[in-house]
This record gives sequence, structure tokens and C-alpha cells, in this order.
Amino acid sequence: MTSTISHRSTVVPRSSRREVGSSTRADRSRTRRERGLRGERRALGRYIDWRGCPREVLARPGLAGSVLVVDRDATTLGDRRLVAHLGADEPLENAALVCRSYLQEARGQRRRCRPVTPEDSQTLPFPDDADYELDATTVASDAETLDAIGRSYRLELLRTGLSIPELRWRRRLPADAGGQPRPLSVRETISCLESYEPVRALTRRALATHRGDSEVSTAVLRVELARVQESPIVLNRKLREVVLATIDRQGVSMSEIAIRCGRVKRDFRGNESGETSWLARRLGILPEGGKDTPTPWIHSDVLALIARCGLGISPREVEPE
Repeated sequence: MTSTISHRSTVVPRSSRREVGSSTRADRSRTRRERGLRGERRALGRYIDWRGCPREVLARPGLAGSVLVVDRDATTLGDRRLVAHLGADEPLENAALVCRSYLQEARGQRRRCRPVTPEDSQTLPFPDDADYELDATTVASDAETLDAIGRSYRLELLRTGLSIPELRWRRRLPADAGGQPRPLSVRETISCLESYEPVRALTRRALATHRGDSEVSTAVLRVELARVQESPIVLNRKLREVVLATIDRQGVSMSEIAIRCGRVKRDFRGNESGETSWLARRLGILPEGGKDTPTPWIHSDVLALIARCGLGISPREVEPE
């Protein structure tokens, strides 16, 4: 049986035509954005993870024009991980920019982003921006900080090939050293300063200041900050200071602390001693194998092990600031 629909049933009353027209403009804009995203459903990037499994990163439409950047297993299309949730005001090309930044760290790393949840497609990104305490008269990009050798770090607007400038951290060498300023990630900036503050606070302030600003891209900066906050890899500076102070004050040795942590080695005669090189690398005193400089980072589980077993104190006493 074939049903017919009269033309009369589709006529919009004259009194409501203006209202319908105005309400559909936003729909048309959203439709254009979703069409663009359908083109992005092809992989933004691919890589092989630490297990040798192929993975891919792609963009998916979220709530109210937002964009979900997702990392998934390229074979099963499962094990979906949320790389970033971009606001509707971010240019579409930011998804590719975030993907490029993510792939630089993802290859060969065991650590991944959290799993995608059904709520991700039903919520807006960054609801906690309102919790940031802001000084309305302060411009975040005007603030800078110095490291131990006089290099300065500040947030600046950079031209990176997008249609709008991108807010990123950048390092400048001392005036007498020459050289060009270099863009850095939030993690690299914290690493150079060996301190979370003021980098973390300035980044939060800048993100809140530019929230909804269609003239500045903050996508990569926001993802970098989220990774630092969620990462189990933390700074080792305070742990190193406490260990060295304990050795000086109590007269214990690096070897004894390593033994307490279960890191024991034996010579050809069977004599036991602690793996001091293991401890020195975790503390950022010696470089890791194949590296030229010590690392300022340590896994939070190892930090807790050294604090509890090696020093007999709570990990809270050596948590990085």
C-alpha cells in the first residue's frame, strides 16, 4: 500500500517561517561541520604500539559540534581511547594537529589514554574550566619563568600553518647565547624547570582566558596539560633531595637504600650489594642507558617503592610540587 503526503502538510505557517529559518541556520552550520568530520573518519594517523599491534587515530563528531579524537585498534576497531575532546570553536585541522603531537609520544609507549565512554559523546569538553581562578587583568602570555641557566619560558602565539595562531610554550635562550626560540610541550617545559609550577597554573589560566576564543587555537596546549595531569610519570626532584639529605643526615648508603627496595646484585664470590646505578638513574643522578643526560622523571609506583621501603616514609613526603 502506497501512502501519499499532501503538499499542504509540509507548508510552514507564515507566522513561524522566521523562527524556523533562524533555528535552522545553526543546524546547517553543524551539518557542514559533521560533513567535514565524515571526511576525517579516515585515519588521521597510524602507528604500531609496544605490542606490535597496528593502531589508528581518527576524529568523530561529539556533542554540539565538539570533536572526539580517538585512538583505536586498527584491526578489531576496538580498545578505543580518548586522545582529545576538542571544542566546537576549534578549527577542524586541530584534530590533525593533536594527532601529530600524540603520535610523537604514542609509538613504543605502554601508557595510553583512558578508554572512551558513552558519556564522552553526550558531554561538552572542559567543564572544569570554570574552576580556574583567574585574574581578569592578567594576560597569561605576558608571564615568563627562568631555568637554572637563564633560559626563559613563556606562552606565545605561534604561526604553525593553521588558519589561526596557536598558543604554545616556547623557550628563549639568553641574549648572549644566540639561537632561535624553540616551541616546547607542557611536559618538556616542566622537565626543563624540574617544577610543575608556575607552568601548570599559567597554562590553566591561559586556557580559561581563551576559552571560546575563535581567534586562538588551544587544542594542543589543552591536550598536553591533560596528559601531564593524568600521567603516572612524575618529577623525581623532591625524591632526590630527600634521599641525598637522608644519606647525609643518617649515614646510610645508596647501596643500603637499593637493597631495601629489593634491588640486589652479587659478585662472583656471592657477596651482596645494592644496585646503586639503578637508584641513581631513578633519582636523576645518572643517565639512563643510551642517554646523555639524567631524566627528571620517575614512575609514581617506583617513587612510592623508594619512599616506603628505601626511606621508610610516606610517598606524600616526596611527591613533586
